[in-house]
Amino acid sequence: MILAGDIGGTNTRLALFAWEDECLKAAEEATFRSREYSSLDEIVVEFVASRKLPVERAGFGIAGPIKNGRCEATNLAWIIDGHQLARKLALEKVVLVNDLEANAYGIAMLELKDFVVLNQGAADASGNAAIVSAGTGLGEAGLFWDGKQHRPFACEGGHTDLAPRNELEVELLRFLLGKFSRVSYERAVSGPGLVNIYNFLRDSGRGQESPDMVEAMRQQNPAAVISKAALDGTCALSVQALDLFVSLYGAEAGNLALKIMSTGGLFVGGGIAPKILPKLTGPLFMEAFTTKGRMSPLLKAMPVRVIMNEKTALLGAARCVLDQL
Repeated sequence: MILAGDIGGTNTRLALFAWEDECLKAAEEATFRSREYSSLDEIVVEFVASRKLPVERAGFGIAGPIKNGRCEATNLAWIIDGHQLARKLALEKVVLVNDLEANAYGIAMLELKDFVVLNQGAADASGNAAIVSAGTGLGEAGLFWDGKQHRPFACEGGHTDLAPRNELEVELLRFLLGKFSRVSYERAVSGPGLVNIYNFLRDSGRGQESPDMVEAMRQQNPAAVISKAALDGTCALSVQALDLFVSLYGAEAGNLALKIMSTGGLFVGGGIAPKILPKLTGPLFMEAFTTKGRMSPLLKAMPVRVIMNEKTALLGAARCVLDQL
């Protein structure tokens, strides 16, 4: 059995996979609230102890940079050590990769039904590809085309400096600089980023916040409340916030596509995209993605797809283990 994990700032997903008939088949699966545990080790030990299936290999995709088999999670107070995990699981080795690298590995294991197309792109599109995923943070990764297959690689592009495109976004940057010593794209394009945008629009007098919104955001995940109110059309301020969020998301996706030269396609992953699909399939995302001056024709020829399968990173983490056999 292969133990695979998708470790995010909000949720930790673990699964046991069997490799049968050239296919990964899930045998057991569970989701844990990451912040309710002091470490990944604690979750892994609990998960394995409650199952009777033997763990022979293990791999984890983690939201943060991996160096020498060790990771300081970006949006969690966790330090994850692959050697320590291996000892606890009585294994020779545990594979650690960045969570977006795991997502990139998982893409090859998906089917057509696992995607929603935002842009068909050129019929003969080929070459490098990229993936961008907004969730608790903003993850990015590339897929290098070696002439035969895509080879995923990690990056931390979500932490690059936020680049305003107009006066409204210049104001947003100034607002965020009042809260943070440095402003990255993650401060705007993520769950907490959507809340930052909402607060900016409210505090700059661009909309009124209703008492119902205040109470709902106090009791529930604020980003989820804003998204729902925007999609339902029940809060004009939320509509503005989500529109600006989607436009910034598209702009940064286009930035990544240019840097990776992802003529083979751009994939939108993460937990937020499937929840705001009606907005992503509207004009805002692709307009921002393709509005790149002289490079616009290049962007318009790139296929753009939303990943709808929430197990992509789990599948990718398991595939990483298989690739290292």
